[in-house]
Amino acid sequence: MWISVLTAVTEQIVNRLITLEPSLRQDLRDAEHRVLAVTLTDLNLSCALHYNGDHCFVYGNYLDSADCHITTALDTVSELKDPSQLTRLIRANKLDLQGDIHLAQAYSKAFSNLKIDWAEHVSRYLGDAGAQHLVNTIGQGKSRAQKHCETFEDIFTQLCQDELNVTVHPLELEQFKSQTRALSQHLSALEQRINALD
Repeated sequence: MWISVLTAVTEQIVNRLITLEPSLRQDLRDAEHRVLAVTLTDLNLSCALHYNGDHCFVYGNYLDSADCHITTALDTVSELKDPSQLTRLIRANKLDLQGDIHLAQAYSKAFSNLKIDWAEHVSRYLGDAGAQHLVNTIGQGKSRAQKHCETFEDIFTQLCQDELNVTVHPLELEQFKSQTRALSQHLSALEQRINALD
């Protein structure tokens, strides 16, 4: 049941994006009338995208043949936005791709190039000045939230390393590496001396 809801919501979002950003229709031209299937191994979910030139259909529990079939984990999906990362992910065994890689790259490129002018769309309801103010405020809020997250991450890391001693401090790690290298050199020298005695 949740898969049907998820695919229906995804289909609505993708088609709304196509309406809001006309260039997306142009970018998806290479994917027209072809099926891209995606299997997420950690969620045991298989779905497919089919763009017919006007509308994008999203199918859940997809088991039929596809022009391109990607098998990966959910945490790798965000990296698929960059078409140049596909080959690296395949080599790193984070992604299995069967079929036409160009179809996967077409979808990846189309959604990575997506730049919706939200101010223009919101201006119909709030006017130009109100829409621009709203978009700027949301942008500033997002920027502040990112800074707060980075600050929290730093504080949490310092707490774990310095106060709670549950993780290794980078300086301790460097010292350990240095001592290990020195020990390795001493052992090599000792081995050479022993070999010289024989």
